Amino acid sequence: MTLPAPQYDKAAVGAILEMVKDPEIPVLTVEDMGIIRDVDIEGEKVIVSITPTYSGCPAMEHISNDISTTLKLHGYGDVEIKTVLSPAWSSDMITERGRERMREYGIAPPSDVGSKGAMLGIDPVSCPQCGSQNTSIVSEFGSTACKALYKCNDCMEPFDYFKCV
Repeated sequence: MTLPAPQYDKAAVGAILEMVKDPEIPVLTVEDMGIIRDVDIEGEKVIVSITPTYSGCPAMEHISNDISTTLKLHGYGDVEIKTVLSPAWSSDMITERGRERMREYGIAPPSDVGSKGAMLGIDPVSCPQCGSQNTSIVSEFGSTACKALYKCNDCMEPFDYFKCV
């Protein structure tokens, strides 16, 4: 089976990038997470600019490779991945679809867009299982460094909370 010739426009490349999953939260795409900063087309070269979600995020090399491999599998031979550090990524960049997918997966998304109040104990974190805000922090580090471990005091389920950055 032969793939159609690649289309060198942002929309076509963007549609393919929707297939690239976040390796730490596989129900999310890199688009959902707001990792894709920009896509540039220079002739037959595709340049994808990405921003790490967390300082020193170990998944960024994996994400870069996945983006490059996915584009190459779709016929884009010349792919460059650029890492952009400024402005820094923030949890504001997670899409609404991404936040909903996090909840469905059992991870509490950042409680208030742009707020660090949850980590300071000011803003309540809602349990993704039952919706209760009667939750408490167990550890500032969950399954990955960008998450904290919480428990629900009502349904007693533990869950990760994606930290606000």
